[in-house]
Amino acid sequence: MESQSPPSRITSSTSEPEDESGPHRPRLTTQPYNQTVTADAVQQIASAEFPTRWGTFRIYGFRAESDSNGDRGVEEAVALVMGDVHSAPPLVRIHSQCLTGDVFHSLRCDCRQQLEMALAMIRDLGAGILIYEQQEGRGIGLMAKLQAYELQDAGLDTVEANERLGFKADHRDFVLPGQMLKALGVSRVRLLSNNPDKVEALQLAGVEVVERVPCEVEASPHAEEYLKTKKEKLGHLFSS
Repeated sequence: MESQSPPSRITSSTSEPEDESGPHRPRLTTQPYNQTVTADAVQQIASAEFPTRWGTFRIYGFRAESDSNGDRGVEEAVALVMGDVHSAPPLVRIHSQCLTGDVFHSLRCDCRQQLEMALAMIRDLGAGILIYEQQEGRGIGLMAKLQAYELQDAGLDTVEANERLGFKADHRDFVLPGQMLKALGVSRVRLLSNNPDKVEALQLAGVEVVERVPCEVEASPHAEEYLKTKKEKLGHLFSS
């Protein structure tokens, strides 16, 4: 395989005057990670054996060109694949990067618990795919996410905090995962998710969701308001 040049980042930030109604921090204008991805722009860059404590996967690296307001950029994501994912619709989890939860085990969200639940379910089934996207803070970026945390400490919920910073409630569009699945030869899936937007995005990409499998974990008291907002304002589906 030919060597690849390092991808350019597709996010940017600029400082603006302080918002007197919010914390004393400069506001960030951050471009969402996931823009308009075209099918022919998605490339598999690498593939390798990937042993984990949940078993051995095959890790695939994907790179996609994206377009926002005429500016070309690059987005990268990985897929962890275990077992036979072609003879029957595999269990698939689309997971957005969460440094605070996935790495530092934050209790403000349920991200790490969902990630580990997905990997454990794939291990138990002996087959499945986990797609891990670089979409920190629902696509607004890490620094803006931390600013949103600060606003939440002042009493706003996650949606209100994003909007106060000048963002939409959710900047993700989940176009890239659909193209990745098709590149892997997968056109029918059982989707492990509480988010109906992910179901719709895969269907629009030509990947049939034969079943939505709930991805519910035991909530930390610190995450109760976060999960309530997911349900009431973002339409996520929970059994209770």
